[in-house]
Amino acid sequence: MSQSYKRGLVEDFGRWREFSAGMWAWVFHKFTGGVLVGYLFTHIAVLSTALQGDAAYTNTIETLESLLVVRLLEIGLLAVAVFHILNGLRLLLVDLGIGLEAQDKAFYASLGLTGAIVVASVPTFLAGVF
Repeated sequence: MSQSYKRGLVEDFGRWREFSAGMWAWVFHKFTGGVLVGYLFTHIAVLSTALQGDAAYTNTIETLESLLVVRLLEIGLLAVAVFHILNGLRLLLVDLGIGLEAQDKAFYASLGLTGAIVVASVPTFLAGVF
């Protein structure tokens, strides 16, 4: 005998407020993984300009490095990569049975450490743009 459960509508955006830290960690990990896969294709496209010769590759890199929006996207890429790495380490420790009681704290620590690393790296990424 089957039962039906009222799970709510997908469009019920009020449910987001009910998410725990573990659910947000899952959502952010999936999002950052998708962004990294998307970046991989962009990276391959830029590297493929090397097939047209050294001058074309150098010109592409110099053009991209001179754009402020590209530098800002690089900062975003750093944030995505650092969070994905730190959250992956948190998941590894949880899978090993380490820190099961402190998963929420580890998630917040990974967010905080990501923020600190990104803020400390901003001057390096924006050097030479202005």
